[in-house]
Amino acid sequence: MSSQISPMSIEENLSNEELFVEEYSSHQEVIETVISSLDLDKTAMVNHGEEGSLWKFQYGSVEVFVQLTGETDDDLLTVWATVLKLPAKDEPGLMRKLLEMNWSATFETCFSIQDNIVVVSAQRSVADMYPGEVSRIITLVANIADDNDEILQEEFC
Repeated sequence: MSSQISPMSIEENLSNEELFVEEYSSHQEVIETVISSLDLDKTAMVNHGEEGSLWKFQYGSVEVFVQLTGETDDDLLTVWATVLKLPAKDEPGLMRKLLEMNWSATFETCFSIQDNIVVVSAQRSVADMYPGEVSRIITLVANIADDNDEILQEEFC
């Protein structure tokens, strides 16, 4: 369980953040506001380049990455957080558990494999995306990864 989230439920925490970020106009501003609210240790780093912006910060025991390719309707917001490195012991058992969790415990996020690393991820086009959605995606990815990384590592590493 994350030590950085209050005893409130994830839904209550998301509602509070949605109210906090509604006044911002750009997705980049919203992302930075959400990250600053989650990054209690002030570990956030950002890289702005031709391909968009990429943020990285520590949330509990996981690294969270937020990528925004731009502000047009064709651009994407992608959020992912590392959970465990592969190979793992009992990979078929791990894959089954992750698929079951994808069905019942990940909301709009999902467990994925990226470069031999199990991650929690979410991706959405920025078309018609409002600030509360940005907040929700980042918060869900961070919380679900942090709530499950140590449990999965204990069982499968």
